[in-house]
Amino acid sequence: MQTPNKIELDDIIEMKKAHACGTKTWKVTRLGVDLKLKCTGCGHEIMMDRLEFNRKMKRKVTTLDS
Repeated sequence: MQTPNKIELDDIIEMKKAHACGTKTWKVTRLGVDLKLKCTGCGHEIMMDRLEFNRKMKRKVTTLDS
């Protein structure tokens, strides 16, 4: 069994496919069973369940410190 990714609030995540605006990076703005992601290029926000997120995520780019 694969270990789950340690995702925290305000992490920057790179997805496998680019958003319509051309960027692949998203900021995590909400955690739980569902995740809320904000596109770092255009600011569009989406909700995604954790299983779908784990399939579409490529890597964790960085963690932003508040």
